[in-house]
Amino acid sequence: MADTPALAVAVFVSGRGSNVQAIQDKIDRAELNARIVLMISSSAKAGALEIARRHHIPAFTLTADQYVDEAAYSQALLHLLEDHAVRLIVLAGYLKKVPVQIVQSYRHRMINIHPALLPSFGGQGLYGRHVHEAVLNYGCKVSGATVHLVDFEYDTGQPLLQRCVPVQEEDTPETLAARVLAVEHEILPEAIRLFAENRIQVQEGRVRIRAERG
Repeated sequence: MADTPALAVAVFVSGRGSNVQAIQDKIDRAELNARIVLMISSSAKAGALEIARRHHIPAFTLTADQYVDEAAYSQALLHLLEDHAVRLIVLAGYLKKVPVQIVQSYRHRMINIHPALLPSFGGQGLYGRHVHEAVLNYGCKVSGATVHLVDFEYDTGQPLLQRCVPVQEEDTPETLAARVLAVEHEILPEAIRLFAENRIQVQEGRVRIRAERG
């Protein structure tokens, strides 16, 4: 790991940031050759901002309504990303749509974690508890989590990693969420590691993972 510069990561957050903490824990244990160089929050009350304070991560609260239009908002985001030399954007519980200009600028270099097995139970309005309620109401026998590339719509980018969990007969949205969250904490740092090792290729609309470092 020491021979390769750490991957510069920006995390976009809206809530408590448990996935950010899972990433930082891997970094602290030298299990992930990456560094969180920037945090963008959609809420000044997000618990993830406390993680940024503890780990001395530059953090900014930005929302589109702070700017005259989306173009100005996009430029502000781009300037922050460029100023911190960000190579990978990670949406870790981010509940806002990323501007088109950012998606274009970071094509195939932006990932999201979703608490279901996409393409099922994805799309606008399906996040957090709403996802787990939908899974249980449908009577699914398995659920899980997906890390996917970000494109211009909610949850429609190519899957990168997926992992299943069983759905138990006695599950509530809370118990299922806890089981899925444990998997999220495993596969999101794993996805970042694949980028850090230059093992991700996008070919013919599919994500392919090279067996060895590039």
